[in-house]
Amino acid sequence: MAEEEYQEITSRLERIERKMIAQKEVLSIDELVDYTGWKKSHIYRMTSQRSIPFYKPMGGNIFFKRSEIDEWLLSNRQATNDEISSKAATHLAIRNISRR
Repeated sequence: MAEEEYQEITSRLERIERKMIAQKEVLSIDELVDYTGWKKSHIYRMTSQRSIPFYKPMGGNIFFKRSEIDEWLLSNRQATNDEISSKAATHLAIRNISRR
């Protein structure tokens, strides 16, 4: 088998694994590493600081609920420049009306 074919097969398998992980509701720490691309040590640090939602049944392995991770990842949304400009314009318009 040529090296090129091997790389293509490996790439396809990795994509399939990522899709399978995205379908699971409960993720192990290794699956979370694959899901987010973070290092395992970073995830352990976040769990020890209690900055990421996780589960540790009976004090054993650490698990993560994918929907909670998705929600956590998407928290603290940053407004776009257009949204900030629109909000500022609305604020100024209301302020000018109330001063009359």
